[in-house]
Amino acid sequence: MKIELPSQPFRYVTENSKECDAETAFIKTKQNENYVEDAQKNGAHSIITASDIAPLFGVNRIKIIGITGTNGKTTTASAIYSMLLDLGYKAAMQGTRGFFLNDTVAEGKSLTTPSVLNTYRHIYQAVMAGCEYFVMEVSSHAIVQKRIEGIEFALKVLTNITQDHLDYHKSLEDYIYVKNSFFADESKKLINKDEPRAEFNYKNAFSYGAEHPATYKVMAYSLNEGVSAVIKHFEEVESFNSPMHGFFNLYNLTAAVAAVHLVTDKKLSEICEVVEHFGGVSGRMEKVSEEPLVIVDFAHTPDGMEQVLNALREKEILVVFGAGGDRDISKRPLMGKVASKFAKKIYVTSDNPRTEDPDKIIEDILKGIDDQSDVYVDVNRRNAIAKAIEDQNGDEIVLILGKGDEAYQIIYDKKLPFDDREVARELLAAR
Repeated sequence: MKIELPSQPFRYVTENSKECDAETAFIKTKQNENYVEDAQKNGAHSIITASDIAPLFGVNRIKIIGITGTNGKTTTASAIYSMLLDLGYKAAMQGTRGFFLNDTVAEGKSLTTPSVLNTYRHIYQAVMAGCEYFVMEVSSHAIVQKRIEGIEFALKVLTNITQDHLDYHKSLEDYIYVKNSFFADESKKLINKDEPRAEFNYKNAFSYGAEHPATYKVMAYSLNEGVSAVIKHFEEVESFNSPMHGFFNLYNLTAAVAAVHLVTDKKLSEICEVVEHFGGVSGRMEKVSEEPLVIVDFAHTPDGMEQVLNALREKEILVVFGAGGDRDISKRPLMGKVASKFAKKIYVTSDNPRTEDPDKIIEDILKGIDDQSDVYVDVNRRNAIAKAIEDQNGDEIVLILGKGDEAYQIIYDKKLPFDDREVARELLAAR
């Protein structure tokens, strides 16, 4: 991708060495640094860094909020974005769901954190659209690969740190270090005080939590009909209500309220008033059907599964899930163990097996389930969902985990159409 930049010694910039010529500067990043020589051979005007051109994209003309964590990034980012819009601000959001500009979808889904140049391009579009805020998800891959180079954050937010991406990171300790490295500088930051693995620079640090003393402390809450909470900020006490469900969403919403309070001049009471307008994110605790109750969620880590299953623990749960191929193998038995702890019946199936044998992935999951008397195995995901819906009885909940709002199944190098929500609706209609 080439981008034209007027009034510069060069006419274009690119991250792709193949696109270089006498008018095009090559942006050297951690991801493409091995291609500098190739860029020069192609006649690149010059070799520059992302930081060199950041101001040209208006990076310093907008307040950027970055959210990282194993779980909750998408929901927290979306809640912040929604609240800012409801409070009358112009805002943009970039993340797993795509790129949103002032309440419109500007681009579809992509990487959680795109390349440096793509992020700069989105920031420029936001600035040109008059946005005051740019909300973005920051993945651990992006931190390691410096895909956030040149960006000064008005606020950095930590949701939590649990096991994920150990196929990429050398160990859990390495993954924890990477997440915490995002908070090592002196920029303004908002930390989940109840996350024991969090380490950060205390300068300009604020916190939120329900169990430990925090700058934004949850004093009381109810999870009966959605999420209701009373939060205290020094001497100020306010409450909010939300149609969303689950203890984990209490954290996501509290983080969002605190973040908006830290970056705007709005009163805490005004911010709490607009919380109820945010109904959640597609594919996150999404109700596909009320009777019977069928819920689809993106949870694909042991901790993510436990949070969702625990949120529904008052009901009997029939859970359908698998684990992604070519990804962290060690989490598979842990996912099986979590399912066996909370669910009445377990349906183990495929979830984007990629180049791995789906039967082998299922074997790994089953190693974590001691009593397999209530376990149904079918490598065909549609069949597994169909079996769970067929078995459902009375007030039992069918919970389909792992893919959320994904509309495909990755098998080898092919993306085949598959949407858990649509499949469930079709099966329910035929029931």
